[in-house]
Amino acid sequence: MESHNTLPPMKRTVGIPPALEKSLARDIARAMQTDQIEVRFQPQFSAKSGVMVGAEALARWEHPVLGVIGALDLFAMAQRVGLVGDLSRHTVQLAIAEASSWPSELRLSVNITPEELADPAFASDLTRLLVTHGFAPARLTLEITEQTLLGNLNASARALTAVAATGVRIALDDFGAGFCNFQYLKRLPINAIKLDRSMLHGITRSQRDLEVLRAILRLAEALELETVAEGIETEGQRRVVIDEGCDAWQGYLWAEPLGARQMRTLANV
Repeated sequence: MESHNTLPPMKRTVGIPPALEKSLARDIARAMQTDQIEVRFQPQFSAKSGVMVGAEALARWEHPVLGVIGALDLFAMAQRVGLVGDLSRHTVQLAIAEASSWPSELRLSVNITPEELADPAFASDLTRLLVTHGFAPARLTLEITEQTLLGNLNASARALTAVAATGVRIALDDFGAGFCNFQYLKRLPINAIKLDRSMLHGITRSQRDLEVLRAILRLAEALELETVAEGIETEGQRRVVIDEGCDAWQGYLWAEPLGARQMRTLANV
């Protein structure tokens, strides 16, 4: 899974010395202020043509003591010290600013936290950010996970409906990793589902896994939802998702998360 906000609030994935734990909030805040938080981009490819169609933004922090901290760990750390919303807004702003230099046919996907959805100003702030950078709303996809929605589905539905009204796309991320509550598909303005990597691991060797994938794709087709397969690591997986009708895919098979300069090179900017 590529997204950053799927860990329980207190799950620790990075061992942090007690001395660093005490200053964690200050260090994360300073990292944002001094541009130490880097955004990497995981390219997404059309299943039909193989052409790059966009990328998902992922945060990364090169800590002077702990080393490189990826998105999952970074957001888990920020959540522990009450800065996950600030970090997510910071990451989204950096990603949109960078993606505004890409060709207009490339889309950007960003992960959204529960804290952002709970903010009454979320939709208006996002619209203002897009206008500032001249980034068309239709080029932006907000990725939300089941965990993001668990707190208050009604409030989340209102916030996402307000955002969707501006033209921004909504994707249900990590589909298949949680309970797969179909209420989300009924009540939310979803444009796409992203199939969690756990749904794809066995599709080249298990008929049962393949049939589950086919059932999900039939559901998506009936609801006119785009499907994106994430975590593609083998050519066999890629061939299956293409043959079964996925719209797009992402994974280490063709590209790991890239720095801004590498992404521009791949996009011919």
